[in-house]
Amino acid sequence: MSELSTSITLTGGAVIPRFGFGTFKIEDGDSQAAVEVALATGYRLIDTATGYGNEEGVGRALAASGLARDEVFLTSKVWDHGYDDVRKGLEASLERLGTDHLDLYLLHWPRPSLGKYVESWQALVDARAEGLIRAAGVSNFTVEHLDRIETETGAAAELNQVELHPYFSQPELRAYHAEHLIATESWGPLALRGGGLFDEPAVKAAAEAHDRTPAQVALRWNLQRGNVVIPKSVTPDRIRENWAALDFALTDEELTAIDALDTGVRQGGDPAVVGN
Repeated sequence: MSELSTSITLTGGAVIPRFGFGTFKIEDGDSQAAVEVALATGYRLIDTATGYGNEEGVGRALAASGLARDEVFLTSKVWDHGYDDVRKGLEASLERLGTDHLDLYLLHWPRPSLGKYVESWQALVDARAEGLIRAAGVSNFTVEHLDRIETETGAAAELNQVELHPYFSQPELRAYHAEHLIATESWGPLALRGGGLFDEPAVKAAAEAHDRTPAQVALRWNLQRGNVVIPKSVTPDRIRENWAALDFALTDEELTAIDALDTGVRQGGDPAVVGN
């Protein structure tokens, strides 16, 4: 990877690769083949979730890869809330994935109207202490949610996986993460309605200057802004194309021009309402 570290050490000591493979909206029947291509390409971070319905396919791909378990950083997320339900969800995910531990486990959404995300977070903290997970984090949490879990449990999230792309770059949240030593992981790094992003003059100019695709430019921007990135695809050529985002670097001027695309508007769900 040009001029960038290939990994981040989380506060609990687990080392997460900076560039990984996401499986959102990949059907279970397609997930094994897609993950097998990703692993063969060189990806060593695989991200799934109970809500994706493809953990079994991901597990089959890991088993078929021939890689040792400690060579792949495996992430999943739990949808259910409540201490006991989170523990049951973790046990079910481990069984579907065919492993005795996860490298990172996340609360998928805060679902604040349920009033259970603090006790749900405590379940992850306890699972980490027991060795069932190596790192504990959250997804789609705001500063308010992050503050509350740390204040009430004494344990901060190690990572927050959030919508993050040039149209919605979340600078205030990223600054909070940096202050509290929380890693930032980007989902939707190509924007949920990505065609418009690829037509942006700043993105097109950078792609032309480096003989790269607009998608590679968007991924590289995310990497150079310090984030862990998990693009997804079921197309082998696209999986390999995304991987090539590691092999070049944007200039400071190009980064700044892409920063200016930020609208401050989410394209995905609002953490205040999703799952309530």
